[in-house]
Amino acid sequence: MQITKYTHSCLRVEGAGVLVVDPGAFSERSALDGADAVLVTHEHIDHLDPEALAEAVAKRPGLRLFAHADVLAQHPRFAQAATAVEPGGEFEAAGYRVRVYGGQHAVIHPDIPRIANVGFLIADEHTNLYHPGDSFTVPEDTTVDTLFAPLNAPWMKLSESIDFVRAVKPGRAYALHDALLTATGAGISDGHLERLGGTAYAHVAPGTTIA
Repeated sequence: MQITKYTHSCLRVEGAGVLVVDPGAFSERSALDGADAVLVTHEHIDHLDPEALAEAVAKRPGLRLFAHADVLAQHPRFAQAATAVEPGGEFEAAGYRVRVYGGQHAVIHPDIPRIANVGFLIADEHTNLYHPGDSFTVPEDTTVDTLFAPLNAPWMKLSESIDFVRAVKPGRAYALHDALLTATGAGISDGHLERLGGTAYAHVAPGTTIA
């Protein structure tokens, strides 16, 4: 399994097949080139760019989309390519085994209604990775090899990210949801996660491939 980190919250997983998670408006459209399947954690534009996805489906009609039913209801044009998923479910996508966690987006403010959000544990026969979407849901029933931890967002503070990494206890962790930070701000947050997360941690540039 090779994982390429794209801008913000988008990951591209290659090996058994090509699987893309959260190709949003902040990430590069090239992440979707040749994709066999797409996983979407929730409806926000920084995690799902409908026009980019429509372009990818047009180029590759066999592409499959997996997302919560609330997300799919907003995008009926993808109905033929789409499969609804929910927390506790398991399925196969692009040759990977995928388990679904979570249920709700983290609280932004009490006055803002919460929406559906799911996290995905993606595994092949050798290893796995966990993408939580916009949440700190811990997959308590499994061991996580590679964790992608949100670094900055309107719905979080850094101490929550540190505690999330500590709770998951992954073999290694990488920064996710990082497009809203300046380089200076990211450096401060990274330093705290490196010291306090309890595991190997790195913040990689967009386009970096992790073996």
